Amino acid sequence: KKKKSFIDFFEKVVKDRYTSEGNYGNWKSSLIHFKNYFTNGLLMGELSVQALEDYKDYLLSLKLAQNTKHTYFNKVRTAVKEAYKKELISDNYAAKISTIKAEETRREYVTLDELKKLAKTECENPVLKRAFLFSALTGLRHSDIINLSWKDLQGNDEAGYFIRFKQKKTKGEETLPIPKTARELLGEIGKSDEKIFDGLIYSAWQNLKLREWVMKAEIKKKITFHCARHSFATIQLELGTDIYTVSKLLGHKELRTTQIYAKVVDKTKTDAMNKLNDLKL
Repeated sequence: KKKKSFIDFFEKVVKDRYTSEGNYGNWKSSLIHFKNYFTNGLLMGELSVQALEDYKDYLLSLKLAQNTKHTYFNKVRTAVKEAYKKELISDNYAAKISTIKAEETRREYVTLDELKKLAKTECENPVLKRAFLFSALTGLRHSDIINLSWKDLQGNDEAGYFIRFKQKKTKGEETLPIPKTARELLGEIGKSDEKIFDGLIYSAWQNLKLREWVMKAEIKKKITFHCARHSFATIQLELGTDIYTVSKLLGHKELRTTQIYAKVVDKTKTDAMNKLNDLKL
């Protein structure tokens, strides 16, 4: 096993991520940089903490954004962990090396008032509009929404509706109650195996239509589809939902992942209070 190529294994890991929307490009770029450094290849037996430390120093020396370096190095660490799980290496070197620290980024979102404006604004792609609003009302990722079938929707008008699905990112089984407003967006129930948001795809064209829709609603923010999930989290916190419940609704494994949204809400409150600074009484 020591004579097997780690780079060949890494390439297979990357190929397995081909269907990962918005993430495959990061995997591919990570592999390219790794191969650029280990030009003579890297065998399983040559993999070590020192080899990973040396590669980390190489990444840090490149003219890339800090969070890009963080992402690329984490992809390598994930591949190392998988090699260890498959018993291709005798030690989990990834657990013995720290990652490249990420910089805190601004998470853009729409407010509840802005969400209402979007609901009233016509979009050239109706299924995109429904999916975005549904994400903002449920917190579901694009990758989970695109896979929803009518069999995943359960419940009734009296007891309420919920969705049972497997998160594509975490592979965790989830049961998510959905509000009446979200249920109304779905329309009439179709056949069991039919996609709820039939025609929804991830593409540059769809992203363009999303930006045009946001501009048409006179919202001057750089909004992507994933911002709908951010919007759900911040709106829930602003409405008084406790952070533990929001974390569960988002399907986060760790509370610290959710805490970034609490910081956004705190800043919003501070900005609101600062507006009173120059008030003359």
